[in-house]
Parts: sequence; C-alpha cells; structure tokens
Amino acid sequence: MSSLVNKRILVGITGGIAAYKTIELIRLLSKAGADIQVVLTEGGKAFVTEMTLQAVSGHPVRSSLLDPEAEQGMGHIELAKWADLIMIAPASADFMARYAQGMANDLLTTLCLATEAPVALAPAMNQAMWKHPATQANLVTLQSRGVAIMGPASGAQACGDVGAGRMEEPADLFAAIEQLVTPVQQNLAGQHWVITAGPTMEAIDPVRYISNHSSGKMGYALAKAAQARGATVTLVSGPTQIAPPANVKLVAIKSAQEMLYACRAATAKGADVFIGAAAVADFRMKDVAEQKMKKTSDSNDLTLTLVKNPDIIATLSSEQAAQCMVGFAAETQNVLEYARKKLESKGLDLIIANDVSRSDIGFNQDQNEVTVLSKDQQWSPEKSTKSALADELVELIFQYQQTQTSDT
Repeated sequence: MSSLVNKRILVGITGGIAAYKTIELIRLLSKAGADIQVVLTEGGKAFVTEMTLQAVSGHPVRSSLLDPEAEQGMGHIELAKWADLIMIAPASADFMARYAQGMANDLLTTLCLATEAPVALAPAMNQAMWKHPATQANLVTLQSRGVAIMGPASGAQACGDVGAGRMEEPADLFAAIEQLVTPVQQNLAGQHWVITAGPTMEAIDPVRYISNHSSGKMGYALAKAAQARGATVTLVSGPTQIAPPANVKLVAIKSAQEMLYACRAATAKGADVFIGAAAVADFRMKDVAEQKMKKTSDSNDLTLTLVKNPDIIATLSSEQAAQCMVGFAAETQNVLEYARKKLESKGLDLIIANDVSRSDIGFNQDQNEVTVLSKDQQWSPEKSTKSALADELVELIFQYQQTQTSDT
C-alpha cells in the first residue's frame, strides 16, 4: 500500500509552461490514494484549465482568495488546515519571491503562510532567471524556513535555452513527495560519504577542452539520497547544470587531477563510503597551449599529444580512502565482463555497471538501469528514474556495509 493513501495534498499551480506536467503529477497522486485539492493562480490559468484539473483531481479548483461561495464551505484558513502537504508545481520565480517576502496577495501565498503543514516547491523558470542572485537569495531564504525544494532539473527549455530551470518530471516529484510524507530512516547518521559526479574537462587551450556527455544526474541523485538518510555528504563535481542538493557540501572542479586532489582532501580524515560516479576523462593534454590554437592553411590535420590521467578510484582504493569503495562502469559492450574486471583490478567492494550505448538510459537521461556486482554477488534493480534508483543503491550499499560488519 502506498504511503500516500488518504493523504491530503494541496497542489498549487503557478504560471509557467511546465504546468501541463502537473496534470500527470495529480493523476499519479490520485492513483496512489491521495486526496487532492488544486489551487490555480491567475498566471497558471494561462497554461492549464480549471475543467481539466477538476477532472483529474475530483474536486472543484480554487483560484480566488475572496470567493464568497468557497467561504461558505471550506474557507482559505480551513483549506490551509486541511492539507497534510502543500506542493507547488510549477513554482515560478515570481511566486518564490512573493513567498520569501511573506506576501499574502493571492490565495496560494495566503495558504502557504497560514498552513502548519510542510510546503514543497518544484521550481520552473528560464535558466537565467534561476541563476539570478535574487532568485538564489529567495531560494536560500525559503530553504532556511524548512521549505522543501525539488529540483529544478537541467536541459532544453521551451524558450530554446539550455540549463537548470526545468521542472522535475512528474514521476520524480511523485517519488520525492512519497519520501517527504514518509520520513526516511536515518540509518546513515554519523557516516561520511564522498561522491563524485559529472564529467571532467581537460583543457586543450584557453577555449577548447576534452570532455564527455555525462550530465551528473546519477551522482547528484546519490548525494541527495545519502544525505536524506542522515549521512554527511561531500559531492565532488565536474561542470554540470544541476543545482546542488540541500545540505550537501559541493566541491566544484574541472579536471581529473583537480578531482583527485579534492577527493583526497575530502577523505583525508576518513570516509565510510566513496562512490565514483563521475565520468572521468582517461587522457589529458601533455602540454596545454597558452593561447588559442589557430588553423593553418597548409594542413587539414591536427595532432594532439595526450597522456593518461590518474585513475582516481583505483588510487583512492589503494590508499584505503574509505571503508567501502564503490565504482561505476559505464560501458557500451560486454558490460558485465568489463565491470567484473574493473571490480577486481581496482580493488573495489562494489561496482555499478550500466550500458551507456542505450538511448533510454545513462548519459543525459532521467532514467537508468544498472547491475551491481560484488566479488560474489549480483543485484539487478529494475529500470527507474535516477532519483528512485539512487535510493535503492544507497540502501543496497548500506546493507552491504552491514553484511561486511557482521562478517568481521
């Protein structure tokens, strides 16, 4: 039985093209047994209709703060008391600003101020608006008051821009809501986890670099899942477009050598778990050009001299940087065979293998499917969103720790 059965969830919808996704979120919540009330702002009305929302929620949609008919039944204060959770998806930059300032100039902001229930936001806006210092300041203010922030995701936007600001997918929001209403057991309290994520960038000259297609989504999801269970998490990340999870220490790097230095610093005082989820470049330039390399008219070829980068996880494993060493094997063929070889050659406890040649999982996708290997066991979690899979993997690593402890 879902933990959402009979939960009373008030879904707020503000103005934004992502509002169409909220219809699917409401459908998922209703299917799980939750009772849904919808509040639609004036901006939200430009993107979704009250009739559609009433059909999927099973209740009349509220939009006016001073609605005489509503006051005869469930007034705005009663509606604030009714909710077990207020979920705002999408949450626009304008709404975040007004909520952070404590304004109550429409029904939705009034409900957020009047409720004692948890409030969660799924931000959605243009990437430049999300990065603006005012929005980031409002974000910090809301988080400091206990507001849960879900996302935003990164990728192509309706305006044509690419970057952080997309509303999380309905399935990911559904999973996050389940976690919010059913607190995760704090079984990692007292542990320190160090996790790498994203690609590395190896400079060729001041304007060019060698990199790969890693989005960082899996590593960031693992960091969020471990922190939710009580671990102190250090996330060493190459360049991504993802907002760092709340209460996670982010160490931003670019090159593989910088990542190794950062990981050594993070594990210097000991770590319980190290997860190498980053896609680290195997090679770097032997000599980085000090100025931009220019094309020459007398040749159509260019030769770059590369040298090997340090093998970060093998190095840390040999130095016993963490009690449990976990690696990733992103392969395009012979996935399990190559993963087993890496498990043995790098001296790892666990390795997580995935087939990045598949277009439906892996790099830049919201879903993933993996196989987890130890020296004598194999686990195959079902294909799911990266956030849901991260929860499974963190639990699997915890159970592995318990097994190893009981064997010693």
